[in-house]
Amino acid sequence: MSFRNLLASAVLLFALTAPAFPGPPEPGGGESPQPMVASRSLEDLNSSPIQDNSFLVEEAYNQEDGVVQHISLFQKLSTGDWAFTQTDEWPLRSLKNQLSITVAATHSGDCPGSGAGWGDTAMNYRYQLIGSGDTKYAVAPRLSLLLPTGNPAADRGYGGVGLQTNLPISIQHSRYLVTHWNLGATWVPRAQDQFHQRASSLGANLGQSVVWLVKPRFNALVETVWSSNPQVVAPGRTMPQYNLFISPGIRWAYNFKSGLQIVPGVGLPIGAGPSAGQAGMIFYLSFEHGLNLAHSRH
Repeated sequence: MSFRNLLASAVLLFALTAPAFPGPPEPGGGESPQPMVASRSLEDLNSSPIQDNSFLVEEAYNQEDGVVQHISLFQKLSTGDWAFTQTDEWPLRSLKNQLSITVAATHSGDCPGSGAGWGDTAMNYRYQLIGSGDTKYAVAPRLSLLLPTGNPAADRGYGGVGLQTNLPISIQHSRYLVTHWNLGATWVPRAQDQFHQRASSLGANLGQSVVWLVKPRFNALVETVWSSNPQVVAPGRTMPQYNLFISPGIRWAYNFKSGLQIVPGVGLPIGAGPSAGQAGMIFYLSFEHGLNLAHSRH
C-alpha cells in the first residue's frame, strides 16, 4: 500500500468518526450490560481525560486495580517498513505494579522478498514510583525482557535475548495540557545480523510529547522520538543507526456503561535529521475494561 493510499485511508477514517469526537455522553436510558467493575462508571469515564493512550511516547500511568488494557498499533513508513504490535497490560494486585506482554508482526523494506513474520516479544514490568493519573506528576519506570522470537535474517528482531529500560515522566500542566518525557536504553549482549554474525548492541531512546486536551474525549498530540539502534555489521562490531520522527496525531474515546472504553487514534510520523525524507502512518486502537480476574485478592 502506498503512502498516498494510507493518507487517504486516514482522512476517510477521520471523516467517518469526526462527528463522534465532541459528542454528548452515552445516554443513561435503555438496556445496557452491568459494569464489569463497579468503580468504572460511565460518569467517571466521561469526566476523566484520556490517559495512557499515546502512540510512540510512553505515559507514566499504570493500570488501576481490576482494569486491563488491550492495545493494537500499526505503523507503516514510506521505506516499506511496517510493524503491527499487540500489547496487553494487567495490574498486579495494585496500581503500583503492572505486567504486560507485547507481540509483533513486522516487515522490513530492506528485505522486500521476505514477506511478513513474527518480530521479537517483550515481557514488561512497570512500577508506579510517583503519582498516578490523578496527580500533577507521575513517574513509572519500566524493565522489559526481550525474547528473540523474530528472524534476524529477515530483519525482524535482534537475534538474541535482551533487556530494555524506559523512564516515563508525565506532567499535568493544566486541565488542557499534559506533557510526557521518556529516557531509555536497550541492551542485547549477543545480537546478530542476517548473516548470523554476533556483537553486543547497546541503544538508547528519547521521547517527548505534548497532549492538548481539547475535550475529555478528544485530544490532539505531537510526539517526538529519537533512537539509536546499533546494527551488527561484523563479528564483535556494530554500526550506529539513528532515527528521529515528529508525529502529530489525534485520539478520541468511546465510553460505555459497561465500563468499557475504546480509544482509536491516527498519527502522521514525519522524519527529521537522520530520518529526513521519510514519512508514514500510525493507526492505534485500545480497549480498556474492568475484569474481576484482574482484581487483587486481599
